[in-house]
Amino acid sequence: MSDKVLVAYGTTNGSTARIAEAVAAALREEGCAAQARAAAEVDGVTEYDAVVVGGALYGGRWHRDARRFLRRHRAALAQRPLWLFSSGPLDPSAGERDIPPVPGLRRAMIRLDARGHVTFGGCLEEGAKGRIAKMILRGGKGGDFRDFDRIEAWAAEVARELTKV
Repeated sequence: MSDKVLVAYGTTNGSTARIAEAVAAALREEGCAAQARAAAEVDGVTEYDAVVVGGALYGGRWHRDARRFLRRHRAALAQRPLWLFSSGPLDPSAGERDIPPVPGLRRAMIRLDARGHVTFGGCLEEGAKGRIAKMILRGGKGGDFRDFDRIEAWAAEVARELTKV
């Protein structure tokens, strides 16, 4: 398999970037030429055979950079296999049940004919940027709820799907 895959992401404090890097690494393990890049820094997607886009969840919305990425590249994204992931719950719920995409992302999935979506647990630790993040941490609700085994297994599934395309 020589599929070239972009893993684009929107993040504020780096947690979603780390998930995207793990997805790209797992795709490479499966034989894809994958790279993770910040969504705001991607100029085009035509050089890629497939795209994975991840966004952190904030107040029931996907990260702004991830939303803008989908809008900016919608024509090209609609012509290639596309998978999406969200990160954010600051509790174990993402590993216990399927958490559907937020409404705006669900609409984008339909418009772009995305092949799938998954929600992973998030991470919010001391030093995080933003007033709300600091309030959450003061309230004792932070922590790292990312499950890298689950993230890598999902990426391997994406790679298997690419061999069927």
